[in-house]
Amino acid sequence: MRTAVVGAGAIGSLLAAALSRAGHHVSVLARGNTLAAIRTHGIRILAGDAPADIVQVQASDDAATLGEQDIVVIALKAQALPSLAESLRPMIGPGTLVVSAMNGLPWWFLQGLPGQADNARLEAVDPGGRVSAVLPAERSIGCVVHLSSSTVEPGVVKRGRGNRLIVGAAHAQYTDAARAFAHALTQGGFDAAAADHIRADIWAKLWGNMNMNPLSALTGSTADRLLDDPFTHALALRMMEEADAVGQRLGLSTGMSPPQRMAVTRELGAFKTSMLQDFEAGRPLEIDPILGVFPELGRRVGVPTPFCDAMLGLLRQRAANSGL
Repeated sequence: MRTAVVGAGAIGSLLAAALSRAGHHVSVLARGNTLAAIRTHGIRILAGDAPADIVQVQASDDAATLGEQDIVVIALKAQALPSLAESLRPMIGPGTLVVSAMNGLPWWFLQGLPGQADNARLEAVDPGGRVSAVLPAERSIGCVVHLSSSTVEPGVVKRGRGNRLIVGAAHAQYTDAARAFAHALTQGGFDAAAADHIRADIWAKLWGNMNMNPLSALTGSTADRLLDDPFTHALALRMMEEADAVGQRLGLSTGMSPPQRMAVTRELGAFKTSMLQDFEAGRPLEIDPILGVFPELGRRVGVPTPFCDAMLGLLRQRAANSGL
């Protein structure tokens, strides 16, 4: 099975290593120092005090060199995908499956979703249709990542908490293919589960991220401080309520109330969200995939989202004024 992983950050590297262990012929699309490190040393994974686990994979910065693949795994920061999508075309053949392993809503999320949003395109994640023109929505598989990891240096990944992945097909005809992919990830060392309704799992994760991430990037606060302050706590709840109302119009349920989901976040303690970490490191923020989708969806399905709208405007200005 020829499998290419696009993006050799922490999650992409872990996925590439696992699929290689499972017997896939794995290549990685990377660039710069990361490309050089992987070519020289392989992917190096650190876990606790154990010696580095080293996995050798093919690496290139040119999709044409890697050629047509059976599976292409997208493990980029979601905001980077629209500008890179066209360059991935040489890897996409008539039967290529595309796996999205990113935060936020993927470009294919509304394709085949029953109701008034069916087959609509989300401008927030697929501006001008640049992504869907290259990556086929009908052959897409979602991979929801429930684990933490970090890049210590180019090509070196440190494992954090969690090891869980949820995998499911965007369309029913590829359910078996999604289950096979989940099985390969399990063989490679992940706790991977196959899901029949992957959109619900994607939505549930995003529902927990769409409030804490933006608030933390604006304030610099860890999640516990945001939850302990009655005003930011209330703001987070209002944002979640708006998102939940949008989800109900789309037929998507998280199975819990906003306060119940907030209690789950509180159990994680004093952590920095991924968006805050990106802000502090001077990296571009995942604003539209994590937050911008809600005002857009709200307008589409007739749900007002004033709190999400206000937060989106503030966050965009904060990022722009910081050069991100």
